[in-house]
Formats: sequence, structure tokens, C-alpha cells
Amino acid sequence: MRKPKVLFLCYHNSARSQMAEGLLRNLAGDKFDVYSAGIEPSGVHPLAIKVMQEIGIDISNHKSKSAGEFLKEHFGYIITVCDDAKEKCPTFPGIAIRLHWPFEDPASVSGSEENRLNVFRKVRDQIKEKIVNWLNQMEK
Repeated sequence: MRKPKVLFLCYHNSARSQMAEGLLRNLAGDKFDVYSAGIEPSGVHPLAIKVMQEIGIDISNHKSKSAGEFLKEHFGYIITVCDDAKEKCPTFPGIAIRLHWPFEDPASVSGSEENRLNVFRKVRDQIKEKIVNWLNQMEK
């Protein structure tokens, strides 16, 4: 049996979708094939890498990818993690369950590095909680 494919989408594929990809892989083991992409990819944010390393998940080898790279792929789940991605989400073939989990954009926060890290940590933890709840619902 083929594993369901999950695509996390956000606008830049730099923080939220990258963290979600790493978290789902870590939390679900090999139950899914997990990907992330952006409408306008801009590179993985260094603070996203840092806050994921804090919880033992290495996303330092992740690359920002364009949603266009996946337009011929069939996904079981397409999960948008920001409103811009939901509004501009391309059409993918096949029947996918579309979910929208909007999270604050930690990359847009200014201030000291510690302040910015705290926002990245908060969003990381919110994404983790959402994924854990989603996995628990799927098991019922």
C-alpha cells in the first residue's frame, strides 16, 4: 500500500511549511511522504533551522521549492499554513483533502534575535500541536 503524500504550502516556503514538513516526518515516522513548497520560494530561514534543532529535528538540508514543481503530483493532503498560500494555491491533479492551518509568519517579525527566536519557537510549537492533534484524529 502506498503512503499518503502530504504537501505543506506557504508563501515563501522558508519557515512555517519547512517546520511542518520536519515535524510531520518526525512525529509520524514513515506513515507519510512529506513535502513542502511555496508560491514564491525564498530559501529556508536560519531561525527556522535553529528552533527545529532545539527540539532535535534537523531541517538544515531542506531547500525552498516552488509549488510549480509539484503540479503533476497527486497528494492525499494539501495543507496551507498561511492565508496567502490558501488564496494563491495552484490546482493539483487528483482528489486531495485540503486543509488550512493559518499560522503567524515568524519571518516577518522584527526586533532582537531573542524576540524573533521566541516567535519562531511559538509558531513551531503551535504547528507541532496541530500536527499531533491531526494525527490523533486520523487514528480514531
